[in-house]
Amino acid sequence: MTVHDSSAPMLDIPAARRLACDLIKPLTATETLALARSLGRIAAETVTSGRALPMRERSAMDGFALRLADLSPALSLPVAGTIAAGALAGALPTGAALRIFTGALVPAGADCVVPVEDCTEEGETIRLSARPKPGQHIRKVGSEQPLGGVLLRQGTRIAPQHIGLLAANGIARVRVLRMPRIALFSSGDELGGKGPAAIPDSNRPMLMALALAAGAEVDDLGILPDDLPAITARLKALAGRADIILTSGAVSMGGRDHLRPALEAAGGQIAGWRVALKPGKPVMFGTLGASVVTGLPGNPFSAFTGFHLFVAAQLATLTDQPLAPLFAHPARAGFDWARKPGRAEVFPIRLSHGEIDGVPIVQRMGEGSSATLFPLAEADGLGFVPAETTKVSFGAALRFMPLGQRVF
Repeated sequence: MTVHDSSAPMLDIPAARRLACDLIKPLTATETLALARSLGRIAAETVTSGRALPMRERSAMDGFALRLADLSPALSLPVAGTIAAGALAGALPTGAALRIFTGALVPAGADCVVPVEDCTEEGETIRLSARPKPGQHIRKVGSEQPLGGVLLRQGTRIAPQHIGLLAANGIARVRVLRMPRIALFSSGDELGGKGPAAIPDSNRPMLMALALAAGAEVDDLGILPDDLPAITARLKALAGRADIILTSGAVSMGGRDHLRPALEAAGGQIAGWRVALKPGKPVMFGTLGASVVTGLPGNPFSAFTGFHLFVAAQLATLTDQPLAPLFAHPARAGFDWARKPGRAEVFPIRLSHGEIDGVPIVQRMGEGSSATLFPLAEADGLGFVPAETTKVSFGAALRFMPLGQRVF
């Protein structure tokens, strides 16, 4: 009995996910990018600050810089000038205040800044409403960022806040892992043609969008016919060209499902096949040279589910990211549902306007068909019930993963 014999036990979802990830070797190749192009990329090294910020004392408020010892009993001082942000500060004149703006350098000799709203201006003089405290509203050297502080840790996915922080430190380029490379094709004579028997190829555009959202480069290889030599030739040509060869269709047991024999004919190996999952049982995991091959079912919702469960985890492993926990969000069923046990089931859900014991109520969308994406149009997430579940009653505990977020 081989790993892809139809009599072999099906993998459960955690085992299938582990297998999918065990085939992956994390990326090591890097490239250096301009900071503006680094959004979403994975930092290849830890970046630390070469300076403390602020480098000099700066005002935290619009107001007046002064020396406490110069204040009269009446808490008034003449205003001797203005310090704008970006201007050199000089020294604070004895017995006077200087108007100062947020971010401006604090003049030498000043030991506090009084906000403008705490002052009354009387011609060229200000009168304070209360005696200020030493050091108030002054950003001290190093108070925002210490010298040697970590700005970006190796393995972090670069977000807008990282870009802002690096830019504030004068860093214009950053070293990142190269992007994961996916070679993508659909298979099926019924796809992309014209006439009443033709079906539009929804899987390839959808999987490409999911892969791009996950931070991968995608080589779109189009649609392959239900032809064993054609699929074999294409796979041979792809060996080693991509980190993941991602397919949809031709992976089940039909007479025109040629992906598994084509992979072996091309010199590849099948590591696992069939998952105890509804929809999406005929998922295949294999290797071809240095490439990992993941074959998803042809039915669109099955392909969508397979990407979220397995391909997203493979991409995370490629970039050495922690795997997002599956179905980590608790929910309560807003429906009744009797089902056949044996396979775990994933289904679109929509959040209702209500809670039970502080947990959101969800509605099941659609009728469980693996061939339609229509219920996803208004879905908020993917719900999950374990394989042994035979009935879901209103208020029963469920778990789900939200959609509309990064898939890992």
